[in-house]
Amino acid sequence: MNLEAILLKTFGYASFRPGQKEVIASVLSGKNTIAMLPTGTGKSLCYQLPGYLLDGQVIIISPLLSLMQDQAEQLMLNGEKRVIAFNSFLTHAEKKQSLMNLSKYKFIFISPEMLHFESVKSQLKKLRIALFVVDEAHCISQWGYDFRPDYLKLGEVRELLGNPLTIALTATATPEVKEDIKKSLCITDSNEYIYSVDRPNISLSIEKLNSFREKTERLVSLAETLQGPGIIYFSSKKMAEQTAEFLKNNGIGRVMAYHGGMDQETRILVQQQFIHGQLDLICATSAFGMGINKENIRYVIHFHMPLQIESYLQEIGRAGRDGNKSIAILLFAPGDEQLPYQLAESELPDENQVDWIHDWLEENSEAIANLSQYKEQVRLLSGLTDTQWRVFEDFFDRKYKKGITLEQILEEMKVYNQRRLELKKQSIKEVYRWISKNLCRREHILSYFNEKKTDTIHNCCDVCGMEYDSFTKKTNLENQEYSIYDWKNHLESLLITYE
Repeated sequence: MNLEAILLKTFGYASFRPGQKEVIASVLSGKNTIAMLPTGTGKSLCYQLPGYLLDGQVIIISPLLSLMQDQAEQLMLNGEKRVIAFNSFLTHAEKKQSLMNLSKYKFIFISPEMLHFESVKSQLKKLRIALFVVDEAHCISQWGYDFRPDYLKLGEVRELLGNPLTIALTATATPEVKEDIKKSLCITDSNEYIYSVDRPNISLSIEKLNSFREKTERLVSLAETLQGPGIIYFSSKKMAEQTAEFLKNNGIGRVMAYHGGMDQETRILVQQQFIHGQLDLICATSAFGMGINKENIRYVIHFHMPLQIESYLQEIGRAGRDGNKSIAILLFAPGDEQLPYQLAESELPDENQVDWIHDWLEENSEAIANLSQYKEQVRLLSGLTDTQWRVFEDFFDRKYKKGITLEQILEEMKVYNQRRLELKKQSIKEVYRWISKNLCRREHILSYFNEKKTDTIHNCCDVCGMEYDSFTKKTNLENQEYSIYDWKNHLESLLITYE
């Protein structure tokens, strides 16, 4: 079988990127496959090409609505009409109609949450599944940086569907996470293709500044001078919006904010405008970027300190997908490490909240068997965020189905939450060590994934030495001076709002 000829005919590419051909050949040989390929190397091709050659449906489990929408649209743009993204974007009537006609589709994207519904599982069982795809497979592992409780059920779903041929794809997985992926999916015999997480064409820089004011001034300067398109990542939705507005008001490119709190239509619009070159810069939270098929992003800036090395790699991996030189810059000021700790603690229910729910359930015992029906009431009274509720509900349901008592479930939950929090804190400490040490940035990251730096890379990082001029626009000096004057004066009036 000439895979290059099929690649050219089906997708218009003359050659494979590193790792793609080996992974595709493994799938076509009928072997369950675990593949870790760097962000930006085209993991989706590893299931799309085999999907055309295998008889039956391809089921793709995807964690983000924006990710599955983007991948489904890319297939449609390539001429494939037998594709559907089965998620909350569909109306009730559309879901019902699609479920009844699933066999007409070749590629079926589905969120793990949809697999809760018996009607969905029932229809999937009727299909001839050629390939079961778990995208962003690190979400399965409780030790992974982006653990999603709903992913834990995929092993059961896979068994329900007759253990179809499976491929698990990720860009960032430590050895521990990789083993957890196989265990959770009940895969005992598989081929593994683990490639380096390194992206040599992305230069790494950490800029240490003295204050929030200096960080903001430097951010504006970078947005003015760096060759785009670019993405600036924030840990705060409000900060992303305010900064986008601030940059826009000061004449810096075509810029918009993007975060999970925006309505679906606006998110899709911003995403598409960026992909098609109608926007130059996105001020975003981590909700933006996964699966975005834009090859010419030239820079990624982190205004806030990432919570994990893995998420940092995922986010800077949006840059340089065309193989050309790009830069990733992290701005850091003293005290920045405190925000990640606050965010980590806010993702899990604390002991007081668990105790309150315990007392409430004792008084309302009829709610124990149907907790989801009381979601809004419990959330409102206990103060749980939506994220905290999802963690609580999933843990409670899994334990309750095993016949464990209420007392034991909630005590185990406290232990579990504390364990998760300590894991998150260790990840934050690892990022802080990486920032603090005056060692090669790339070497430290590779060491985290049990890799070694073997090549000398031009413009490797700020420690090894870097020529920033390589990444800047060639602009008129007079215009630069005028622009700097403008935003510095305006900044004075906004510092209180930002802080």
